[in-house]
Amino acid sequence: MAITASTPPPGLPASLTYPEVPVGSILAGAAARFGDRTAFAMGDDSLTFTETYAGACKFANALLARGIGHGDVVAIHLPNCLAYPVAYYGTLLAGATFSPTNPLLPPDDLAFQLTDCEAAAVVTFGPVAGTVAAVADRIPARLTIVVAPSAPAWSDDVVEFKQFFAEAPATRPDVAIDVHHDLAHLAYTGGTTGRSKGVELTHRNIVANTLQSACWSSGSVPKLDTHGDVILDQIGSEDEWVGRLGTGVAINLTPWFHAMGVIAGLNAALLSGSQTVLHARFDPAAYVADAERLRVTSLGGAPALFAALLATPAFHTADLSSVRSIGSGAAPMNHEMIRALHERFPGVVIAEGYGLTEMTMGAVISPSYRSGVRKVGSVGGPIFDTEVKIVGLDEDPLPAGAEGEVCLRGPQMMRGYRNRPDETAAALVDGWLHTGDIGVLDADGYLSIVDRKKDMLLYKGYNVFPRELEELLIAMPGVATAAVVGRPQADVGELPVAFVVGQPDADLDAEGLIAAVNEKVVPYKRIRELYFVDEIPVSAAGKVLKRELRKQLP
Repeated sequence: MAITASTPPPGLPASLTYPEVPVGSILAGAAARFGDRTAFAMGDDSLTFTETYAGACKFANALLARGIGHGDVVAIHLPNCLAYPVAYYGTLLAGATFSPTNPLLPPDDLAFQLTDCEAAAVVTFGPVAGTVAAVADRIPARLTIVVAPSAPAWSDDVVEFKQFFAEAPATRPDVAIDVHHDLAHLAYTGGTTGRSKGVELTHRNIVANTLQSACWSSGSVPKLDTHGDVILDQIGSEDEWVGRLGTGVAINLTPWFHAMGVIAGLNAALLSGSQTVLHARFDPAAYVADAERLRVTSLGGAPALFAALLATPAFHTADLSSVRSIGSGAAPMNHEMIRALHERFPGVVIAEGYGLTEMTMGAVISPSYRSGVRKVGSVGGPIFDTEVKIVGLDEDPLPAGAEGEVCLRGPQMMRGYRNRPDETAAALVDGWLHTGDIGVLDADGYLSIVDRKKDMLLYKGYNVFPRELEELLIAMPGVATAAVVGRPQADVGELPVAFVVGQPDADLDAEGLIAAVNEKVVPYKRIRELYFVDEIPVSAAGKVLKRELRKQLP
């Protein structure tokens, strides 16, 4: 049978020792170590490591002064911006739980999530603050903090971000946190029933996965500084890991309200002493210009990012000789894209990874050290202290080369789904997380993903669940039934395409149906094409045969 455990990179131990520290220790240790180095930059504004820590401490003390702390949830309803790390770490330093919230959520979905997580406070952003205001009477939050360019005369329960903590002390609050039981993150993942599930992640989960990711990519092991905060000890050879701690520069476009963003793009980057440059939106030409000007050392994101860059002429002529590594996640890269990147960056390590919110973020990744074997089509092997097995319908492990469900376990595995005991019991069986993804392990223990969770689509790295769109379509007047499949498109992943059966004598218009559904969902979930059909093909058991629908795509 095939059960694969992590194989240590050269010179590193097979297992890491995870310090018993809360997530706030990551920022405290980084601030003490990297001090006045720029941690985050956006346009003409920036924050050093020291300034980020001071701001987070002030934010934490301001929350505590409002009676928000241990056991409370703070929802952060922001795009990537300089306020985000201050609010994120401030929430955790106060002993509260962070709940990431997509700022593009429609009102009904936002109200559901804020109510389900019982958010005591919401940190939002000027342009989307109106959405929070529109659902204010439907959510439990008693405090709204708005990141805005100026401070309007709001009420006591709606305050401007900088004013909120301006007078608070910049000292770390003394808050008792049980790292094994207290929740650090309550992160929502898409659900096939149309409603998201809250994934419960403890401080131990977050610290463990941050260390797994940062140590794997830098050739390091964890240690504690003189203040008892977690830092990295880079023991790996410079020949294997070219980048040194405290020297990295990267442009981050991965949203911090997603698992990959907050663990790899925020926590691990901070722990490694990297400078993170933020862009308000993705402009390929501006990205390339900044990458050249800033001498970026790494490129990272979903395959859609690299597709856009490869299609940008300046990307092929700019001086990007500073790039030392390339990392991709959220969706598999196609072979042609990998070939093109190798041609553009000869000798640079290109590593792909696999993970999911239920595993905090990462579980499997290609070797990030120079001598490691990277196989096209594979996402690599399990990271430190993580195991992978492939099981059949009877849940018995399958041999190498056999396709089955991917199951994972490790210190980063979630505690469970919030208030969903049945779904938790179905996902966590005998200490293993059943992912619902179909994969195969080869003889060397490398994992390849064959299919994704049920019928989930991936658009620019975002999860799109057809069931949500199907339910919206079926709710439309005149629609009898509907099914949604994905049309592959190299630059974005998959486009949602709908097949609709109308009710007898119904006068339906494709453009009208598309518009009606799309106004109810975030932009990346929008239906792009719609076709009317006489019937939706189903199996003898009544299951929609989506493979047959895909064959009907024009």
